[in-house]
Amino acid sequence: MVFEDRIDAARQLARALGKYRGKSPLVLAIPRGAVPMGRALADELGGQFDVVLVRKLGSPGNPEFAVGAVDEAGWTYIADYADDVGASRSYLADETATQLATMRTRRAHYTPARPPIDPAGRIAIVVDDGLATGATMIAALHSVRARHPKRLVCAVPVGSPDSLERVREHADEVVCLSSPPGFGAVSQFYRVFPQVEDEEVAAILARK
Repeated sequence: MVFEDRIDAARQLARALGKYRGKSPLVLAIPRGAVPMGRALADELGGQFDVVLVRKLGSPGNPEFAVGAVDEAGWTYIADYADDVGASRSYLADETATQLATMRTRRAHYTPARPPIDPAGRIAIVVDDGLATGATMIAALHSVRARHPKRLVCAVPVGSPDSLERVREHADEVVCLSSPPGFGAVSQFYRVFPQVEDEEVAAILARK
């Protein structure tokens, strides 16, 4: 399955999540790539929209390859292969501190006039544009779970089979439209996959 772009993926996800339409779900996107998708999904389902801030912990020498992730509260998920790729305890501590500082800056930029929307007692749908390692999704689900949603849903257009197995225990429900074997990069499943910048995220979040 190849999606035209993130909005196309959001519309297809909305059909798969149709049972939540009209139930005022809270759609929480993982910045930055999933933000346009999350906004479109929330609009399709008639829900509210916000972000859940998490950051991957990149591996030494290859910051795009996640060896874990951290949420805004400082909770970390560390993959079982982290040590094998040279991510020592001291390296992970430094990387965690760097990513926490990035999240503080982004929170101040993204929602300067309000706190995050509280998911307590609500259907919370955490969305990303794809799962490669699953690390950031696990951190995002942990962050939202700690705030006691009524139901916690992980929703992605595409994910590797291994990553889906990793995230499954952290959500009440996992919705994934495609899980092909031999998964490479998330971008290979989109015809159009532009970089999403901080200014676009802030503008989307400012919309009523």
